[in-house]
Amino acid sequence: MARRALLCLALTVSAVGLWAGSAPAGAIGQRPTSVMGALEQDVLSNVNLLRQQHGLGALRLSPKLAAAARLHSTEMAQRGYFSHDSANGTSFDKRIARFYSLTGKRYWSVGENLLWSSPDVSASSALDMWLNSPEHRKILLTARWREIGLSAVHVTSAPGTYGGREVTIVTADFGVRR
Repeated sequence: MARRALLCLALTVSAVGLWAGSAPAGAIGQRPTSVMGALEQDVLSNVNLLRQQHGLGALRLSPKLAAAARLHSTEMAQRGYFSHDSANGTSFDKRIARFYSLTGKRYWSVGENLLWSSPDVSASSALDMWLNSPEHRKILLTARWREIGLSAVHVTSAPGTYGGREVTIVTADFGVRR
């Protein structure tokens, strides 16, 4: 099977800004077959090494951002679409805010990188794909981020956009709250 990878990024949103993207298609698909905890850990290590090489602080793994990322990767896998927007059209910042609240904070900012690859992707190749895109690179190297949530979901036969292929979908949600 030919290897295929696609990238998507969301512009960073500060405070309660909006990001508008294309409306997702919504075919209902099968449940993800596995969650790739090792891939997520390797992506975190690679992102932090990259940030260190650029004089930036390491990112802490946030369970709240990870929950937002997990919901999104799983939803895209099940419904067969690839977008920063949720299946119901909700923008990425509003989806993340449901988990990573801005209540009681003076400053809140989030960003998101996505990718999918058929059939698999390694942490180093995910990072390389993001680095080869100026917009993704900018999100990875944004100095204000303090936390990250990662989700990698593998599906043996993904519907819709994925054409029934075996795919791995990665969501990286970045954030800071003060």
